[in-house]
Amino acid sequence: MKGGARLVLASHLGRPKKGPSPELSLKPVAERLAQLIGRPVPLAPDCVGAAVAAMAGGLPEGGLMLLENVRFHPEEEKNDDAFAARLIADTGCTVFVNDAFGAAHRAHASTEGVSRHVKASVAGLLMERELRYLGMALEAPQRPFVAVLGGAKVSDKIQVIESLLPRVDALLVGGGMAYTFFRAQGLSIGKSLVEEDRVAMAKELLAKAKGKIHLPTDHVVAAAFKEDAEHRTAAVAEIPEGWMGLDIGPATRAAFGEQVRRAKIAFWNGPMGVFEMKPFAEGTLALARALADCQGTTIVGGGDSVAAVTQMGVADRIDHVSTGGGASLEFLSGETLPGVACLKEAA
Repeated sequence: MKGGARLVLASHLGRPKKGPSPELSLKPVAERLAQLIGRPVPLAPDCVGAAVAAMAGGLPEGGLMLLENVRFHPEEEKNDDAFAARLIADTGCTVFVNDAFGAAHRAHASTEGVSRHVKASVAGLLMERELRYLGMALEAPQRPFVAVLGGAKVSDKIQVIESLLPRVDALLVGGGMAYTFFRAQGLSIGKSLVEEDRVAMAKELLAKAKGKIHLPTDHVVAAAFKEDAEHRTAAVAEIPEGWMGLDIGPATRAAFGEQVRRAKIAFWNGPMGVFEMKPFAEGTLALARALADCQGTTIVGGGDSVAAVTQMGVADRIDHVSTGGGASLEFLSGETLPGVACLKEAA
């Protein structure tokens, strides 16, 4: 804008099922952006069409406008080439700047398709930062390199585990996904979450890891999956019949924390327990504190992990808090992100 560019902003919100939905309009986004930059942000009535073309054609030098939710058109998620062409033709844009890393793993019209209809496609500053930090974890990590994975399902993380194992010095596993590994070791896990169809895979990963995968040694177990349930700390091999593990225990918090604090590069994705219930949040919060204390390069990705470092007030002590949970996992799995592959290094 300072350089006189005419700026057209595009984004999506939610998953509208049947075309335009007033509750998913980007109107609040336009209003908030106007507050942040101290000038009006006109919102177009649509993202394509004659009215959009008229607004874009009337933009002065240094002017800007925001398109309405691109997902109001089903062609967006289908990456329809004709729709992508209209997004560019109706706005008159000549350069595509993708700064939506969180959507870069989607081959949609506004994240990938438009690149075929402009003179140049480049990464925005946030996109560049994401790729630089996540690239550290894939390309030339310092030692020791410690990765921490949590969350409910091991199936969501199999590819990233396989990608990280050759690169890390230690892979710390917590959350519900740990119980599939415990089952693979033949341990009794009570009513804890387990993916029976992934037990064999977990056994293979443990064999392939050659000691790099570190599992909890104790956990907080509860008689039921609810906040006020009776709960206590137990060794992982001593879970009471009918109980379930809902967080890592104090010994595991200490061990995991020590590994994270001495890491030269540490990556974390996924909570260590049922983070939304206070009695089972301490493992996740303890890990957030450990990451903040780490003197190496620290990277956090995933909604609950980001929430934890924010709740602890330590987000500003993390080197990089990723904006893309799914995108960061796919990137670390070694997959090519469509929204990145279509970009060039410079205009």
